[in-house]
Amino acid sequence: MGSASESEPPKNAGPEVRSPTPTPPTREGKTPSAPQTAPITIKSTSLEGLRAETPTLPFRARRPNAPCVFADGNPDSGVMIVGEAPGAEEERQERPFVGPAGQLLDLMLASIGLDRTSVYITNLSPWRPVGNRVPNVQEAAELIPLLHRHVSIVEPRFILALGGTSTKALLGTQSGIMRMRGRWETTELEDHKVEVLPTFHPAYLLREPAQKRLAWRDLVAFRSKLEGGTAPTNNR
Repeated sequence: MGSASESEPPKNAGPEVRSPTPTPPTREGKTPSAPQTAPITIKSTSLEGLRAETPTLPFRARRPNAPCVFADGNPDSGVMIVGEAPGAEEERQERPFVGPAGQLLDLMLASIGLDRTSVYITNLSPWRPVGNRVPNVQEAAELIPLLHRHVSIVEPRFILALGGTSTKALLGTQSGIMRMRGRWETTELEDHKVEVLPTFHPAYLLREPAQKRLAWRDLVAFRSKLEGGTAPTNNR
């Protein structure tokens, strides 16, 4: 479930992956035929290679000279936490989820017996977008192949998807987080099948603490799945 060596790429991580060219609809709702930007090629097939390659990729979500916030935790844990984008504190420390939302995430994980030694944490975007926001539709479209390659290299058994943007990137859905949260979904990313449970992003829970009740149900379902049990049926 961990990284593979550069000389022996894992069977599930394919050759070069190109991020799709975003093609936003026109005012008439039609998709223009001309590409907006050249696709971005992702070559790495090992975790070390991807960590080195990512800061060189010219994604539009990347601000000039912005630090790359790649990942934190244990890539061999079999458990992956995927957020949306780093904030200012994450950018300063070059580690995901170390600001106020990260402190809440640590408490959420501790409540079900997990910590950063027993999970692997990353984001859809390794960079903080301008305005300290989540990636927009065009940025997310470029970043999805990078996230999928990251998942295929790490090979987690389970993913906890934090927020609507990361859920859409992992599951290819257009449904919002209110509809998706608390529902286990199986997806295949570059030939690696993984079970995904969407839940609220900790930053959202800081703004809407009343939703912590539902987030707790999701966490209980996640812990039950890790233990090989049946997820509770009332976590909606």
